[in-house]
Amino acid sequence: MSMPDSSALEAVIEKFRGRRIAVLGDCMVDRYLWGRVDRISPEAPVPVVEIERESFTLGGAGNVAANLRALGAEPLLLATVGDDAEAGSLRATFERQGISTAHLCVDPGRPTTVKTRIVAHSQHVVRADRESRADVSGAALDRLLAGITAALAQCEGLVVSDYGKGVINPRTLEHALPLARGKGIAVSVDPKESHIDAYRGVSILTPNQHEAGWVQGHRVVDEASLMEVGWGLQKRLDAQAVLVTRGAEGMSLFERGGRYTHLPTVAREVFDVTGAGDTVVSVVALALAAGADLVSACALSNHAAGLVIREVGTATCTPEELRASLREPGR
Repeated sequence: MSMPDSSALEAVIEKFRGRRIAVLGDCMVDRYLWGRVDRISPEAPVPVVEIERESFTLGGAGNVAANLRALGAEPLLLATVGDDAEAGSLRATFERQGISTAHLCVDPGRPTTVKTRIVAHSQHVVRADRESRADVSGAALDRLLAGITAALAQCEGLVVSDYGKGVINPRTLEHALPLARGKGIAVSVDPKESHIDAYRGVSILTPNQHEAGWVQGHRVVDEASLMEVGWGLQKRLDAQAVLVTRGAEGMSLFERGGRYTHLPTVAREVFDVTGAGDTVVSVVALALAAGADLVSACALSNHAAGLVIREVGTATCTPEELRASLREPGR
């Protein structure tokens, strides 16, 4: 089918402001140590990175919420943090960005997830993670389930941001998905492979081609394998749609009913794909809540992803930047 024109997509952007979207998932701190390498360690054949500065950004479900907020929406974050200094930093960052922390649950039995990346000369050298991957349980789970009920009563969309850190588990999904379905709320999922079959009947899943290939047991290497994996996953889950993100090859949308749409990449510069999946699922969910059809929602997410991968580290885009991308010659 033909792509929606830019004026139709801009009309969707006009409806972004004020939309309430629940974001259920694993939030984390993305910590960056920036430096330079001038020598190799005498202790082992590894580079010595001389750290020059440090920065922090929101990761995981927190980055989804940040993307939604930057586009004018009102995200309600449903997540857990530890009882530690990093949790305080996260709360302060959310509050600065206007993201509600009313349903952010403290779980003293687990650390706040922190991913520390060392970057030298714009090259990612190594990553160190501090985390727990155990399912949220006990009092923290009870608070989380209560928050899901309260948030979905007032939201127009639900994003499930699954990074495998314990928030997304059978109990939370068995609670959230039927609630959303009963209220007619679109559910957009950035999936983790281990929970894939729990997402039967959702509005849209947004795996990358490696994730999609892994769950289907068939690596995507060409157009034929893409078709097998994409349609296989859509039929397996009976989802309204599966959007397979393919990096430089763009995106491929498989819709219930047999319609297939390829969206060529609009990215012109690629510095870092970290967090691009968060941007894709957030824009898809927001566009659906604003009344867009699936192709239009995915086209907007394609433009948004093309913007954020120009930056090193997780990033967001604004409605103005999204409009400017739509108006660029050749888009």
